[in-house]
Amino acid sequence: MAGSMETAMDHRTIEVELPVNATLHLWLKAVSPEEPGSVSFHSANGKFGEVQAVNAEEHSFRIYHVFGGGSIELIYDPAVTSVSVAYWFTASDVLETGITVLHTNPANAPPELPEGYHFRPPFGWMNDPNGFGRFGGRPHLFYQHYSHGRIWNNMHWGHAVSSDYLRWRHLPVFLFPSEDLSVRPDKRGGAFSGSAIALPNGPGIRVFFTEKIADRVPEQEIQMSATSADLFSAGAAEVLLPRRPDGEGLTFDFRDPYVFRGPDGHWKMLLGSQSDAGGVILLYETEDNAAAGGWTYIGKLYTETRYETSALECPCLLPLDGDPRDPVTRWALIYGLMNGEDKETGRRNLSMVDVGWFDGRTFTKEFGRELDFGTDNYAFQAFVDAGSPVGIGWLGNWADTGPTIDFPTAMSLPRTLLLEDGELLTPPIGAAESLRSRMLDRTRLAAGQTVALPHGAAEIVFDLSEPGATFHLELDHPEMRLAVTQHGEGLEIVQEHRPEHRPEHRPEHRPENRPENRQEHSPEQMHENAGPPGPRYLAKAVKAKRFRVFVDYGSLEIFADGGRHTGTKRITGFEPVRALRLAAEPGVIVHATVWALRL
Repeated sequence: MAGSMETAMDHRTIEVELPVNATLHLWLKAVSPEEPGSVSFHSANGKFGEVQAVNAEEHSFRIYHVFGGGSIELIYDPAVTSVSVAYWFTASDVLETGITVLHTNPANAPPELPEGYHFRPPFGWMNDPNGFGRFGGRPHLFYQHYSHGRIWNNMHWGHAVSSDYLRWRHLPVFLFPSEDLSVRPDKRGGAFSGSAIALPNGPGIRVFFTEKIADRVPEQEIQMSATSADLFSAGAAEVLLPRRPDGEGLTFDFRDPYVFRGPDGHWKMLLGSQSDAGGVILLYETEDNAAAGGWTYIGKLYTETRYETSALECPCLLPLDGDPRDPVTRWALIYGLMNGEDKETGRRNLSMVDVGWFDGRTFTKEFGRELDFGTDNYAFQAFVDAGSPVGIGWLGNWADTGPTIDFPTAMSLPRTLLLEDGELLTPPIGAAESLRSRMLDRTRLAAGQTVALPHGAAEIVFDLSEPGATFHLELDHPEMRLAVTQHGEGLEIVQEHRPEHRPEHRPEHRPENRPENRQEHSPEQMHENAGPPGPRYLAKAVKAKRFRVFVDYGSLEIFADGGRHTGTKRITGFEPVRALRLAAEPGVIVHATVWALRL
């Protein structure tokens, strides 16, 4: 339990009841350089401790252990001290209970979203998933994180643990930027994306990540590793790869290590970069069973020439349909096209998946496609859990967010990857059905009537009489036109801000964010070819028959024909979808069901 109140002389007090052996994590800074910031700790017997910070530019991280427990007060003077985050936990059971957040401020507080079911951080900014895997019997999710605002800045790793990939317990912040980067919120770098493996010779994990320092010479991005025996705190990081491979004509981009066992039993590492020929995925390997060193560059595993990317990012490679040691087993190679653009639709930063065979040194492609036609499922990371591939992505896109945009974000619904009839399907995990709290409708939507939603979280399931039949699912949103429609060109997500609700602030127009390609199509325009070509969130030539549509605050996810076609779209803001209406010719809608969802 915790609470806050005003005290004498306008001091602030955070009250909390702590168990014995509790650990407090706090971030504080001085309001001005003339006087240190401080937070003091009090019990019934008076003051027993204090933490201070002299930095007035960025919040400083402090740890305090309270061994006795009981009723505690944290007291500070807001005239001289800024407190960004405070939480507590007990190390003995934090994996079962998580952290308890005592304090955030308006700059980094999470949104209040009744019944919202997507993963969100307990405070601050989040982007790419990292280190996604099962460790110590539980799924773990790490993620790119900045604690002190809902705006991208010097990168940390946040952390959470689950039992079903849907209901998460937040854990202490896992990785921190270097000491030099922690001094100022100058967006120069930090602990960037990566992966994690179980330690082969005992309990614990090893994480792999890119350390970036923007002005470092000669390498801005290098590869680091750290271990954790307790699964929630990281030891000191060590350099694994201090430089890019020679002779490959690479840009400074050299990041996002994804480590996995190859079919030959050796650890492999994928890294994303850019070369003169296009975006590339680099392959390294080691014979070290602990993956702690001995990494050797093998070569370019893949080169992307179809799109004008500035780099390939967040590569991921995993077996899909059998034992990884079996040469007939097919693998999925997943990667993001940083700043890549589909010229026909104007969509940017696409995520791709290629299916083929991997022999430990080379990848032979059988077929490939976009992972998600909505494009807001980026940095997708997956692994094989008990024989079943499962993955998760960042529910965002750098085309409409950026380092200057206040954007509290989410992860996508977790998805499985499976091959069926020579096609790759990415449906939501089976546990997603456990989100259904009650049925809202099974007759009115199919009859063309409006169905009201009690809150912003719902699932719509409907079948058409034949593949490719035309329909228009209108989602009543207070700030924009929002719809899912199938027509002669394919399956499309339509999103257009109403004039009175157009955002006042747009992402900074970097050269790769061309504003002329930012127009969206209203339902009335979708069949017209006039005007700029995009962005249109269109899966071309799709003729689907069965649909599952997940609505949440700030997001829309469509799974057509069991995940053969998947579209994920972030909705600006957090106003809920208020109602649904499904329009089609008589006899086209076979049946439709609407569920209210909740965690």
